[in-house]
Amino acid sequence: MLDQPMTSKMLAEKDGAIGRIIFNNPARHNAVSLDMWQAVAQIMDDLNNDDAIRVIVLSGAGGRAFVSGADISEFKEKRADEEAAAAYAKISESARVKLQETLKPTIAMIRGYCIGGGMGLATCCDIRIATEGSKFAVPAAKLGLGYAYPGLKRLVDVVGPSFAMEIFYTARQFTAAEALAMGLVNRVVPDGELESFVKSYADMIAGNAPLTIKAVKAVVSEMMKDEKTRDLKRAQAAVDACFKSRDYEEGRKAFMEKRKPVFTGS
Repeated sequence: MLDQPMTSKMLAEKDGAIGRIIFNNPARHNAVSLDMWQAVAQIMDDLNNDDAIRVIVLSGAGGRAFVSGADISEFKEKRADEEAAAAYAKISESARVKLQETLKPTIAMIRGYCIGGGMGLATCCDIRIATEGSKFAVPAAKLGLGYAYPGLKRLVDVVGPSFAMEIFYTARQFTAAEALAMGLVNRVVPDGELESFVKSYADMIAGNAPLTIKAVKAVVSEMMKDEKTRDLKRAQAAVDACFKSRDYEEGRKAFMEKRKPVFTGS
């Protein structure tokens, strides 16, 4: 059972092997407040510590937005000056890092607006699946906001520098079709099929060997770092763990016996 987060504006659920993080602020199109950022970090700790959870899915409540960005109504109090903005950024970035660095697969299930901080959250996830009517934007240039290196790097890693600059320079809204063409999202599905499609994908991933997925994520994580800071020994250790595992033996046996393997992550 997940510990419930410190604010009702965040929901945490378990659905078999799937852990769910739900941004529950529909009155503000799921804009993220400071206490919501703190709750994301808390939920991620719970999910990371539960070996039964093999996939994490992020979504927004209310049907109109994934996340529409930061809660600007807090800016006067919580981001009024450079010092306050730095403190706010430290808390929000800590939550994003926990999401990005988990070795469990993550899926952003996007319906409606995915704006500003919503884009930042989505690019922390491994896979992004959106409805046909979803909208994407980073309106920083309309607000005079500066974006720090980590957030920009995540976007550039996903879509490349030219598309990232187009997104920021224009500050306009992009359609789901445009997002797919950029590589910002992996799949676009009809609105009525989003939940079933994501559930099918999450179940498919959860049924595969957890150590193999963990190894892939570890290797890709090191690959995305600057060459001088890569820990290739960590990456190789994750690969070696696969070949030493009972799951590797189970996978071979299941293949020979023409049956579905049952992986335990050990």
